Amino acid sequence: MIRILLIVAVTILSCNSNQKKQSEELPGRIGNKYLTINEDKRINQNLLRAMKKFGLDGVAPPPTVTYQSTQQEIQEYNNGLEPIYSSVFADIFSDIELPDGLINETKTIKGKDGNEIKLYLTKPDNASGDMPGILHLHGGGMAIMKADDPNYIYWRHKLASTGLIVVGVEFRNTAGVLGNHPFPAGLNDCVSALKWVYEKKKELGISKIIVSGESGGGNLSIATALKAKQDGIINYIDGVYAQCPFISNLYSKGNTELKSLIENDTYFLRGDALGLTASLYDGVDSKNPIAWPYHANKTMLEGLPPHAITVNELDPLRDEGLAYSEKLKKAGISVSSKIIQGTVHAAENIFPLDISEIHNQAIQDIKNFSYGLK
Repeated sequence: MIRILLIVAVTILSCNSNQKKQSEELPGRIGNKYLTINEDKRINQNLLRAMKKFGLDGVAPPPTVTYQSTQQEIQEYNNGLEPIYSSVFADIFSDIELPDGLINETKTIKGKDGNEIKLYLTKPDNASGDMPGILHLHGGGMAIMKADDPNYIYWRHKLASTGLIVVGVEFRNTAGVLGNHPFPAGLNDCVSALKWVYEKKKELGISKIIVSGESGGGNLSIATALKAKQDGIINYIDGVYAQCPFISNLYSKGNTELKSLIENDTYFLRGDALGLTASLYDGVDSKNPIAWPYHANKTMLEGLPPHAITVNELDPLRDEGLAYSEKLKKAGISVSSKIIQGTVHAAENIFPLDISEIHNQAIQDIKNFSYGLK
């Protein structure tokens, strides 16, 4: 009897030990639900030092509202996020000089809804002959931030310095200074900008049009292509380059479909806050594929132009970008995907000096994609 009890005890201890080992081997917060970005061994150390400088290395703070809050309360919460992010980005980019040898121009066009849309044009001052054009749609979850924020100005200038013509779009947001305009207002502005650039291609010296953006701008880049196909103008777009796209709207509930939402939760971004921001765009749990392209079916994807999708290894949004890339492949679309190792959401855009090699490679990748299109 004693021998049997000892065997059972040893077996239990062995099972517990194996379970603990397996848990420790699982990535991020799947293996340890209390893990922080500081403790995750995958994080790029230069990036971590940069995040620490601005207090971004801890657990992302929980939202002050819930899904039971009123729409106005959720709106006010998102309104309050804009000055916080703006202040951080202003600090990061305060000592970064813009590349030389570029020409800047601002245009104002009329949007589909009768509204005015500002476009920020940046191009090399020594341009000879046509070159690819980037229609850049900035990040901010379709809710906050502006195209004339310093981080986006710098990004457009860096792209232009490689021999690209870049057009930044000041589309309407769901919150902040440019809110309150839910879906499809911002997308309508992006499509209006696309039409204007296409009509002015010859005048602008643009050979091809690539729609590109990060985070919420990644959503709008992908959605602009879907809407262009729906509107019969998909020929206006030669390629789509989406970075860390915010496209699933699977943030309000526990999700097992996209493991990175658990694995990397609270690493710079957190799922509950993402869900609240998403709810302002097209409602809680909306699966409208034009608003949330992750839900597009094969028929909607067929006939789209070539895509490139990049994601960040330590981003809650990582797996939705990869899943969309796989959907495009199954629909017969030319697509490339890339995981930027050791980085959090949009790190290559936000920390150009601290992870300069990663930042410069991201810029070069967009140039290579643009010039490589037939």
